Amino acid sequence: MKCVKVLSLNRLKDSEQLLEETFPEVEFVFRKNVDEINEQDKRDADVVIGYSGKADQAFFEGMPNLKFVAWYAAGVNSLPLQYFAERNIVLTNVSGIHAKQMSQFVFAYILDDYKQMRVSRQNQDNKVYDSTITGRRVDGDTLLILGTGNIPKQISKLARAFEMKIIGINTTGHEVDGFDETYPLKELDQVLPKADVVVNVLPETEETYHLLEDKQFDAMKETALFINIGRGTIASEETIVKALNEGKIRHAYLDVFEKEPLSEDNPLYQLDNVSITAHITGNGKENFKEASQIFIRNFKHFLSNGDVIEKKVDLSKGY
Repeated sequence: MKCVKVLSLNRLKDSEQLLEETFPEVEFVFRKNVDEINEQDKRDADVVIGYSGKADQAFFEGMPNLKFVAWYAAGVNSLPLQYFAERNIVLTNVSGIHAKQMSQFVFAYILDDYKQMRVSRQNQDNKVYDSTITGRRVDGDTLLILGTGNIPKQISKLARAFEMKIIGINTTGHEVDGFDETYPLKELDQVLPKADVVVNVLPETEETYHLLEDKQFDAMKETALFINIGRGTIASEETIVKALNEGKIRHAYLDVFEKEPLSEDNPLYQLDNVSITAHITGNGKENFKEASQIFIRNFKHFLSNGDVIEKKVDLSKGY
């Protein structure tokens, strides 16, 4: 019987030993990154695990035996989903494991803004001691979250502790525990004026691509804080730059962008009402371990039944 071979796109630290001990009959090949993977690795692979921005259709076409991809990230929009569907390749993601990390980043952004930490840092750099700086409280303000899935639910838990009003947007407007109000996506324009803070956590789909245009930023309060930790394609870069330049919103915290990485001449770097992080909100030391635990549960079932039990991606929807 042919030995099942699993190719990892990343070194997984302590999880490597865990995987090998859990599946002693399986051959695991761990590479540091895609650039280290050779053609023989690809030809032999039955299963791919891990994550890489370089894993495109051409990469997977070199894998004639591939049956299962366990993607160690939540977003799968960079993967050749139609190609996977044509070959009946099972795809899973790890949606939800980043929820605590990303929700904490959201409140790091909010508190950084509300407590004027940027001003204090600037004063420190300029050796200015100003004890008159006065921050705002978040309690009583309205937080609008675009999305009501795992990450938004975790954000809502923190928002509840800060006594904020929490509104969610989802496709149908169905009620979700932890949210004071929920509305369907089609009513977004009517809901935006209510929000003091708008957080995008939506995945990239046909429905969400460039969802936020000039009209939506016009609908926001001029004092609104906009945070994007979802996908950079929720709005075009030109739209965001225009909204910030024209003062349609007060400030933005952006962790994701339409084109990554940002070039040195990107106009966002010229603005003083935007704070930029380099797609780091999902990074966490615990990620590989938690993703590997999901893979273990799925792989046990896959070896017996040819399918998985959790986090399976609908290839037609992209999530």
